[in-house]
Amino acid sequence: MTPFNQFSQTYRERVNYTLGEKLKQSEHYESRLGEAMSYSLLGGGKRVRPLLVYAAALAIGKCTSLTDTAAAAVESIHAYSLIHDDLPAMDDDDLRRGQPTCHIKFDEATAILAGDALQTIAFDWLSETLTGNADTTAAQLQCVQILSKASGNAGMVAGQAIDLAAINQRLSLDQLTQMHNLKTGALITASIQLGAVSTCNASDTQLIALTHYAKAIGLAFQVQDDILDVTSDTHTLGKQQGADIANNKPTFVSLLGLEAAKRKANELYDNALTALTDFDNNADHLRHLAAYIIKRDF
Repeated sequence: MTPFNQFSQTYRERVNYTLGEKLKQSEHYESRLGEAMSYSLLGGGKRVRPLLVYAAALAIGKCTSLTDTAAAAVESIHAYSLIHDDLPAMDDDDLRRGQPTCHIKFDEATAILAGDALQTIAFDWLSETLTGNADTTAAQLQCVQILSKASGNAGMVAGQAIDLAAINQRLSLDQLTQMHNLKTGALITASIQLGAVSTCNASDTQLIALTHYAKAIGLAFQVQDDILDVTSDTHTLGKQQGADIANNKPTFVSLLGLEAAKRKANELYDNALTALTDFDNNADHLRHLAAYIIKRDF
């Protein structure tokens, strides 16, 4: 097993354990609402965003209890966004991670409420008492600010609104890039920033460099998703292949063509690695994650 595979396995298990324990402690865990939350949050996924949280923390120094909480919180926000994105009023998808989407498994109202609950519980976790240390408390507040901004009308929600409005429309490359910097990139950038801040030891210079890295891989993630939507299949993807084409949504492939989209993804990968130039081998997990995002062949 390679060091990166060991890292991925270890920290996926770590965040899955944290998520499971936190959900068990939540109100109404054994209700239908709790079941829908667990189904969507614990039912698989590559945990890319939590891995980015942990990798950023390790690049700065070490993981802390706040790192675990931040990793769980960003995955909870991600799960909420997927539930809502899949709804009939949004992307109207029946399949997620190879399983029925939440509104298909349960019902539309329960899915909406499960998404609402997963969104708010993320901030409950981030604001809970950890050590009581003043530095940790300040870092918790910063984490809440990072995640709330990335999740809302300054980030992911704004990107989704632009995406919905763009159906049957032709966007310029700049408009498409801005949309995905918000819809996908904002939460990926927040993951990196959360990891760094959770150490209570990141310098401004390090945060700036890590943010440059995050913006590059955040956009690369979406470019690669657009490529896979054309080149892969439903079974491999775990969601409906060709959905963007079917819905007449603008993508990097439809705008640039397949080969140019691949070149764009590789360019963004190079930019991500350049941003990490001043980091030592403690940032290798970030380097490997960038490669994984670009070279996803499942």
